[in-house]
Amino acid sequence: MGEFVKTNNNEHIAFIALDRGKSNALHLEMVQELQQEIERAKDNPAIEAIIIHGKEGFFSSGLDLITLYSYDEATMKKFWEAFMDLIYSLTSFPKPAVASITGHSPAGGCVLAICCDYRVMAEGEYIIGLNEIPVGITVPSSIFALYSFWLGQATAYRSLLEGKLRTPKEALDSHLIDELVPADRVNTAATRKAKAAMQYDKNAWGTTKLNLRKELLEKMLQDKEIAIQQVLEQWWRPSTRAILKTIIENLTKKKA
Repeated sequence: MGEFVKTNNNEHIAFIALDRGKSNALHLEMVQELQQEIERAKDNPAIEAIIIHGKEGFFSSGLDLITLYSYDEATMKKFWEAFMDLIYSLTSFPKPAVASITGHSPAGGCVLAICCDYRVMAEGEYIIGLNEIPVGITVPSSIFALYSFWLGQATAYRSLLEGKLRTPKEALDSHLIDELVPADRVNTAATRKAKAAMQYDKNAWGTTKLNLRKELLEKMLQDKEIAIQQVLEQWWRPSTRAILKTIIENLTKKKA
């Protein structure tokens, strides 16, 4: 059992709980733990599906900017390599993967959700979407491909360049999520969907999933090194550091 990711296996489903602070913000150790849990579920023949869920109010707020801001260059490179590997592992996971979006899911939280096959989101005053541009973070073309896979290219293009965040209803209308349910039923709905997919022939389902994602997965592998290089170059620019510093100051004030 990890410190930041807790997995509970039940009825052949691995329920992978994001569990770090109030908002499940991602840092290096959490990304590494999540990767380990996904690999474990992939290799375990008794596990037939995974459900990734957050806690009340948050699926994940995305990258932990406060922690990441303090990383040195080597650690930051290690983080982005781990994050890109995690996205690939989750997108190429050969069994049904459902995101149970229990609250806010911007930026990196949204990325985790769109790697899955199906997204159930809690009703409420929450946001979901990729808002990296306003934060000064470069969006890799492989993430655009992943976003486009669900939204269509034109909508993904516009949404990414303006850092658009959607309400749960807007997310449902744009096909960013698949189902919207009351907050107390989100894990039940996700379980129902996972079980429905588990009824099909495992090999036929898994092979077809990977066939349908073939171009997407190839793009992720091809773009990985360039993506990391671009993100790191942008991360260390004085303009980005200034934006991040302002965001962190605001976040710290809120916490105080």
